[in-house]
Amino acid sequence: MKSDQKILKIHEKDNVLVALADLKKGTEVVYDSKTYVLQNDIPAKHKFVTETLAKGDLVYMYGVLVGKAKKDIAKGDMISTTNLVHDTESYGVNDTKEKEVWLAPNISKFVNKTFNGYHRVDGKVGTENNWLIIPLVFCQNRNVEVLKQALVEKLGYGKKQHLGLDVDALISDYKLGVSAEAILEKDILKEGEDASKNMLFPNVDGVKFLTHDGGCGGATSDAVTLCNLLAGYINNPNVAGATVLSLGCQHAQASILQDALSKMASANTKPVYVLEQQQSISEKELLADAVKHTFVGLMEANKIERKPASLSKLVIGLECGGSDGFSGISANPTLGYVSDLIVGLGGATVLSEFPELNGVEQELINRCTDSEKAKKFSHIMSTYNSKAEALGAAFSMNPSPGNIKDGLITDAIKSAGAAKKGGTSPVEDVLDYTEQVVQPGLNLLCTPGNDVESTTGLAGSGCNVILFTTGLGTPTGNPITPVVKVSTNTKLFNKMNDIIDFNTGTIIEGEKTIEQAGEELLDFVIEVASGKQTKARQLKQDDFIPWKRGMSL
Repeated sequence: MKSDQKILKIHEKDNVLVALADLKKGTEVVYDSKTYVLQNDIPAKHKFVTETLAKGDLVYMYGVLVGKAKKDIAKGDMISTTNLVHDTESYGVNDTKEKEVWLAPNISKFVNKTFNGYHRVDGKVGTENNWLIIPLVFCQNRNVEVLKQALVEKLGYGKKQHLGLDVDALISDYKLGVSAEAILEKDILKEGEDASKNMLFPNVDGVKFLTHDGGCGGATSDAVTLCNLLAGYINNPNVAGATVLSLGCQHAQASILQDALSKMASANTKPVYVLEQQQSISEKELLADAVKHTFVGLMEANKIERKPASLSKLVIGLECGGSDGFSGISANPTLGYVSDLIVGLGGATVLSEFPELNGVEQELINRCTDSEKAKKFSHIMSTYNSKAEALGAAFSMNPSPGNIKDGLITDAIKSAGAAKKGGTSPVEDVLDYTEQVVQPGLNLLCTPGNDVESTTGLAGSGCNVILFTTGLGTPTGNPITPVVKVSTNTKLFNKMNDIIDFNTGTIIEGEKTIEQAGEELLDFVIEVASGKQTKARQLKQDDFIPWKRGMSL
């Protein structure tokens, strides 16, 4: 990958160049001794073609096919939705293809490093120690909220937002007859209160209250999937135990949850208390029992303390959201380098969002360690896309308006950049949604491209840290797994540093290499795994959206 300060060619096979800064129409730019005259204004993050293309000609980026010309495109012209349409190569499993020998990056800096985590009986290590309160069905959401009101403040988890909003000042002005114009001009920002220092259970990082809209009224398969997901949350090393609320008559029966947990962890020793409202004498009694069981569970969870753990115990989810034209150049390759370091150290990483691997299937198939994994990945991708097409939403329709505006013109361009989060290591396992990570190395996990549905799935499959890249800014977190936000560009980091933890814009600016940024990011991950709060944690950003793959009945 070569660059000057204005343009970049990512792969030698590419016939597009990326603008690293805003470029004006008529500007002459030189790359690799060749001169290009820009046919129009090229905003930063967008691309222009390096040769004149006729209608039907193919466009390559990241070394893979990413689109086909809808009409003639002049040399130096910007690609856009008006002149380029999504296109990808076909893919298949070749059992006779010889696997390349993978060489891990230099891991000497990290070999003797540890993080301070919570050691579980099964040998896993949590980066947090949380207690869960979860409903099996949406009918219990209100009761979960009542428990939240009863427990959070009293137990010392009543953390305030990072800033306050002085609504009292607005009320006072209104009573005094202040005009609407004056109210709109008023500064109501004030510093919030610090987190409570009087936590009753200091070794419990949080009591997490999950709510959802599933569990009944839909396909039985969705109820089973929900139970598998909730079991995965309980099984996650960041969780000490759970209080489960059931109505009693719903599709998502407690027995399904318990069976799923038994399959995931046959020797589970975590306390799991299931309380059924239809078997209780009253709602108040149900809630009283839930509070008492939760309190006893917290007493037990508090006995565990952070202790040093090998970096091989890290299971890192790799996610992107609000992507831009720099995602595949800075932040995603940085995550890829972190992934390769973790794999080299004996840990596990998980690449999700299968609709955003469209166009790079063959590369990932070739990296699978055996044909069965390759066939599983190929099957999941093809059936997922076929179902999406039947519903009028094929993979090719994945890019959002924000993606397109910032240079991701086709899903293949978006996917080729998104796949960089997976680094270069072999694919050791392929997991369908809710399946658990059991193999060290790089895992592929089927989730949708929706940010929260995907991070929900990563935590449900066992990730104890999630790295999340963004080029546009996405205020997302997870209830049980810390989410580290990584910006693709410095402008975004400076503008939204109240929700973003780490900046890779220095790569675009030529100040740091991908390797340097990757090592710094891994150092930051070690701090987070040892208890440092991410911005999403400070903001109490506990987003949880189960993926419905069936339908409502």
